[in-house]
Amino acid sequence: MTKYELPPMPYDFSALEPVISGQIMELHYTKHHQAYVNNLNAALEKYHAAEQKNDIAEMIALESAIKFNGGGHVNHSIFWTNLAPTSKGGGEAPKGELAAAINKNFGSIETLIEKLSAKAVGIQGSGWGWLGYDKSKSELVIATCSNQDPLSTQGYVPLLGIDVWEHAYYLQYKNVRADYVKNIWKIVNWHNVEERFLKAR
Repeated sequence: MTKYELPPMPYDFSALEPVISGQIMELHYTKHHQAYVNNLNAALEKYHAAEQKNDIAEMIALESAIKFNGGGHVNHSIFWTNLAPTSKGGGEAPKGELAAAINKNFGSIETLIEKLSAKAVGIQGSGWGWLGYDKSKSELVIATCSNQDPLSTQGYVPLLGIDVWEHAYYLQYKNVRADYVKNIWKIVNWHNVEERFLKAR
């Protein structure tokens, strides 16, 4: 049976400062993301055992744990690569085909940032703000997901995720989620977002 593991972090924990502190990044990666991986593996192991026994009731009971922890693993694995230190291109404006698609679907990068920020800040409780790709319509979409639900549950391909769980910002920004979301654009790795966009198409 496949055992999931933490993906390698593409930069040092402190590399995204001052936007996100090294302390937050270390806790977020080594504690929160690691817990999703551990709990996903444990749930899948139980699911596999239930499958061997043809225990359909137990399999159904485990689905929510798999969705939550699996979603947490998927979402965070994207999130780390969606960000980059400014020295490595973080915050540089999108280029090429992605920039053209943004202008076509939203009018400008400023409008996209404004709309996605408003959606992310407005999430009640915990969740994620996403820029996704709708394959059926061949267009970019803005969406939100509750808790750790992956964007794929809405039928979209995830391109850029903003984690608005309190553990992603609280130590630094306290209860002012809007400041965290405003600042995160300074470290968005648009090169990574473009790679995901080209692959999705």
